[in-house]
Amino acid sequence: MKTALIFFFAVLSEVIATTPLIFSEGFTKLLASLIVVVGYSLSFYLLALSLKVMSIGIAYALWSTMSLTTY
Repeated sequence: MKTALIFFFAVLSEVIATTPLIFSEGFTKLLASLIVVVGYSLSFYLLALSLKVMSIGIAYALWSTMSLTTY
C-alpha cells in the first residue's frame, strides 16, 4: 500500500509539473519554471522509490494510464 501511494504522488507531481510548462514561456518565467523543475524532480525521485518494489512494466502501464486520464 505504501508503494502505491508513493507511485500515485509520483504521477500527481508529474501532472502538476507538466501543467505550467506553457506558462513558463521557454523557462523565462521564474515561478512557472520553478514549479516545472521541482515537480519533475520530485516525480522522478518518487518513481525511483516505487520501482524498488514495483516492476518497470507495471509502473509504465500505470503511469501511462494515470497520466492520460488526468488531461
